[in-house]
Amino acid sequence: MLAGLNHHFGWTALPAWIVWAGVVIFLLAYCLFGEVLRENRYLSRTIEVQEDQEVVSTGLYGVVRHPMYTATVLLFLAMPLVLGSWPSFIIMLAYIPIIVKRIRNEEQVLEGELKGYSEYREKVKYRLIPHVW
Repeated sequence: MLAGLNHHFGWTALPAWIVWAGVVIFLLAYCLFGEVLRENRYLSRTIEVQEDQEVVSTGLYGVVRHPMYTATVLLFLAMPLVLGSWPSFIIMLAYIPIIVKRIRNEEQVLEGELKGYSEYREKVKYRLIPHVW
C-alpha cells in the first residue's frame, strides 16, 4: 500500500538501475524458493517436526540451514525496489529481526525433536547467509 501511495504522490523515486537490480534479485530469489520447495518435502508454515521426518542436508541445505528464509528475505527486500519505493524498503527491513527470532525458535524445536539435527548444525555452520550468519 505504501509503495502505491509513494508512486501516486511521487514522494520518492529510485534510479532505474536499482529497480532493475531489484527485478533480478526478486527473480533469483523466486527461483531459490522454488528449489527449496523441491528439496524439502517437510516444509510447513508452523514450526513442528513431522512423523518420520529426516534432516535435509543436501543441495541448498548443505550451504545454509534455512534457505527458505534466505529466499523470503531476498523476496521481501526486492519487492519495494521493484516497485520503486524507498519508504516501503525501509519498512520491509523490519522483516529481518522477525525472521531471526523465528529461526532461533525453530532451531530450538528442531534441536530437541528432530533426530540428527545436532550433527547437521555442526556440519552446516550458517543459518541464513553463507559466511555471515
